[in-house]
Amino acid sequence: MTIPKNKTQNPLYPIFLKLHQLNLLIVGAGEVGYEKLSFILKSSPDAKITVVAPEVNPEVTNLLLSRDYNVVIKRRKFQATDLDGRDLAIAATNIPELNEEVWRLAKAKSILVNVADTPSLCDFYLGSIVTRGNLKVAISTNGKSPTFAKRFRQLLEEILPEETSDLLLNLKTFRDRLKGNFSYKVKKLNEVTASLLEKEDAI
Repeated sequence: MTIPKNKTQNPLYPIFLKLHQLNLLIVGAGEVGYEKLSFILKSSPDAKITVVAPEVNPEVTNLLLSRDYNVVIKRRKFQATDLDGRDLAIAATNIPELNEEVWRLAKAKSILVNVADTPSLCDFYLGSIVTRGNLKVAISTNGKSPTFAKRFRQLLEEILPEETSDLLLNLKTFRDRLKGNFSYKVKKLNEVTASLLEKEDAI
């Protein structure tokens, strides 16, 4: 079957990475580096990260003092060997030439890389994220409008109740108790969640 192409459709494929099992390098610890680091740690506080920068923004220092993160700071200039053993890299300096060097060296090692504010040099983007316990929703506008992604995130944060996590745990318990094959379990879970939506509409 041939799937028709939609030129206006976002072609990105979202994945959820176990950053505590991967090695992430961030080059730069200024304003942009802080933004990237804080965004990642907010969503994945157990992420394994190495930050390389000759100067470190006080906000970065304060962030790392706020709790016991798995983050290593190397206060020096970037070296090509900093990419050894990395799974992902983020170039977040205010020096375009350095960011491009990180990108070039990372690509040579087949490391996925994100270059801040340079979509053409990005293998991945850091989208807006909404978290409610085990529920995590990632939002992407394919780099077209981070502002819209931010506003949509705020909307979801308002409408998704904190109890969403409890709901997921209850549904897991219900699923685990079900007997039968996969199709039967899907059918029963669909019936339960449909009834939840009907109750919400009736309120």
